[in-house]
Amino acid sequence: MRPLRLLAAVAGALRLLGARPTAPPYSLSGARGTAPAPDRPSTRERLRAWAELLRVSALFTVPGDALAGAAAVGRHPDRGTALAVGASLCLYEAGMALNDWADREEDAVDRPHRPIPSGRIAPGAALAAAGVLTAAGLALAGRAGRPALAVASGLAATVWAYDLRLKHTRLGPAAMASARTLDLLLGATATAGVGATATSRTTATRGTTATRGTTGTRGTTATVGTGKAVGTAATVATMSGGAGGGATAPAARPRPAIRPAPGRTLTPGRTPAAALPAALLLGAHTYAVTAVSRHEAQGGSTAAPLAALAGAAGLAAALLRGRAAPGGPPPSPPTAAGRLLLPAFAAAYLRTSGVPLLHAALNPSPPLTQRAVGGGIRAMIPLQAALAARAGAPVGGLAVMGLVPLARALSRKVSPT
Repeated sequence: MRPLRLLAAVAGALRLLGARPTAPPYSLSGARGTAPAPDRPSTRERLRAWAELLRVSALFTVPGDALAGAAAVGRHPDRGTALAVGASLCLYEAGMALNDWADREEDAVDRPHRPIPSGRIAPGAALAAAGVLTAAGLALAGRAGRPALAVASGLAATVWAYDLRLKHTRLGPAAMASARTLDLLLGATATAGVGATATSRTTATRGTTATRGTTGTRGTTATVGTGKAVGTAATVATMSGGAGGGATAPAARPRPAIRPAPGRTLTPGRTPAAALPAALLLGAHTYAVTAVSRHEAQGGSTAAPLAALAGAAGLAAALLRGRAAPGGPPPSPPTAAGRLLLPAFAAAYLRTSGVPLLHAALNPSPPLTQRAVGGGIRAMIPLQAALAARAGAPVGGLAVMGLVPLARALSRKVSPT
C-alpha cells in the first residue's frame, strides 16, 4: 500500500505544479504507428511553405518574356527559347527566395506569417535555394550560347544586387525594371543565337555548291536564312572551240524559300537589339509596379498608384501606335490577326493593371495597395501578349494569354506579393 500512496502523492504534486508527463518529440499513432504527430509538419504543409516563399503564382508572368523576345527578333520559338524560359524561371525563383532571406527581420514585424518569420522554412535553406536556382539558371542559359550566358549573368547580378543592397534605395525600382528588361533580351538573344548557329551550319553544309565543267565554268550559289539563292556565279572560261570544247555542267538548283507559318511574319537577319524597344516597355511597367510595392506594407501613398495608372495608360497607347524607338529597327508589319488581337491584348493589360491601381489611389490602404501590386504583376501577361502580337506573332500572343487563367486561379491560393 505504501508504494501506491507514494505514487498518488507524486501525481498530485505534479498536478499542483502544472507539470505534464514528458513525451518523445515525435509520437506515432495508428494501427502500426505510422501516422505523424500533429506537431510534425506534413509534406503538404512543407510544400505550401515553399510555394509561399517562391510565390509560385507569379511564375506564369515569366515565360512570356522569352516568347516576346523571340517574336521581337522575328523567329519562331525554338530550343533556345525553351532554354531561356527555363533560365528565367530559375533566376526569378532565386530572386524570390533571396528576397525573403534578406527581408526576414523586416517581415518578422510587418509580415510574421511569411515562411521564414513563422519558422516554417529556415533562413539557411532559403539562401541555399537561391544559390542553387541561380546556378541552374546560368547553366541553362549557357546551353543557349555565350551571348545568352552573358545576358543571364547580368540578370543574375541585377537580381542579387536588388535583393541585398538596392531594394530599399532610390535605385530599387530601376534595378527591378532592368531585371525585366534583361529577361526579355535573354529570350531574344537565346533564340537568335541558336537560330543563327543552325542557319550557319545549314549554309556551310548545303548552301555552297561548286560545279566544274570541262570548259572551266565554276559557279557558287550562296543561300541565306530565307533559303533564296542570292549569290553570284563567276565564270572563268577559255573557249577554244571545236574538239577542244566540252559540255558544261548543269547549274546548281536554288533552294526554295522558307515560308513563315500562317499568322506569322518573319524578318530574317534581325539581331537581339531589335527586341530593345519591347524590353524597355516591359521595364517601364515593372518600374511602376515596383514603385507601388514599396508602400504595400504600410500603405498611405496616393501618388505612386496615380503615377503607375498614368504609365499604364501611356504604355497601352504606345502598344497601339506600334512605333519603333528613335534609332531602333522598324517594327514588323502586323498581320490581319495581329491587327485584331493587339487592341484586345492592350485592353486586357489596361484593365488588369488599371482598375486595382485606381482603387489604391482612391483608398491607399495596405490591402488595396497589395491588390494593386498583384494586379500589376498579373498584367505583365497581357502586356507580353501585346508585345508579341505587335511584333507579328499573334499566335504566340494567344499562347501567352493562355497563362492568365492559371495565374488567376493559383493566385487565390498563393499570393504573388
